[in-house]
Amino acid sequence: MTKSFLSALTGLAIGAISFAQAQTIDLKPVWETDTTIRTPESVLFDPAQKILYVACINGGPKLENKSSFIAKVGLDGKVKQLKFTENLNSTKGMGMLGKKLYVTEMTQVAEIELATGKVSNRYPIEGAKFLNDITVDPKKGIVYISDSGEGKVWAIDKGKVVPVMSGDPLKGTNGLLFENDALLIGNGDGTLYSMDLQSKKLTSVGKVSGGIDGIVGLGNKTYIVTEWGGKIWYVKADGTTELKMDTSADKINTADLAYDPTTKMIYVPTFFHNTVKAFSLK
Repeated sequence: MTKSFLSALTGLAIGAISFAQAQTIDLKPVWETDTTIRTPESVLFDPAQKILYVACINGGPKLENKSSFIAKVGLDGKVKQLKFTENLNSTKGMGMLGKKLYVTEMTQVAEIELATGKVSNRYPIEGAKFLNDITVDPKKGIVYISDSGEGKVWAIDKGKVVPVMSGDPLKGTNGLLFENDALLIGNGDGTLYSMDLQSKKLTSVGKVSGGIDGIVGLGNKTYIVTEWGGKIWYVKADGTTELKMDTSADKINTADLAYDPTTKMIYVPTFFHNTVKAFSLK
């Protein structure tokens, strides 16, 4: 292979990398649910059933709140079943593993049967203050949970609750995403970390202006993250960030979002605004 040809190939590769890093996205509003979705904190996309699960706090995020529920919403924004599971405790993040749905309940994690909506088990987490987001490792069958009140990450592994990480620099830990054998962690200071699950080493992926509520991966080490106060950010592969939407002045929150990679749609719960909004990525 000639030197000039190698140089040309190298130039093309560098150009492709630069293009990927320079790419941006736009969010186009598609639909918004009605307001029967009460204080929605988290949305989870189920690709098998083509449905959205919405964790509705239905009031304040407090230990005393026992009126939370999980709703099922169609991909057209229509509510299919308002109370798929009810009488839950201040529900927030969700994750699916096998035929079970897992959702945080302040100091414990509820395990729900996807076929019936019935709670089949609960996992109390000793010392937990404000359990928030969930993500799962489907191959190893591990459920990861963040505790925003303690700045900790926990795991449920084969039915046992085990600590994963705590202490500096974790603080106000919220959004979680399992991806490529690493755990993405949204910190309270706006830093998006990637944690090597073997070494427990944290690497900064990017940083936004405030605490990260939700994280979805778009591929090629790019992400969409939300701040609860009303901001949606695009995190590029080179660590730079772009603010794509800011509804904080209108007091419309942007909580723990979901993503459908097939249709390139994101689904954002608006918390006190009592709706879920759908946006296409362009």
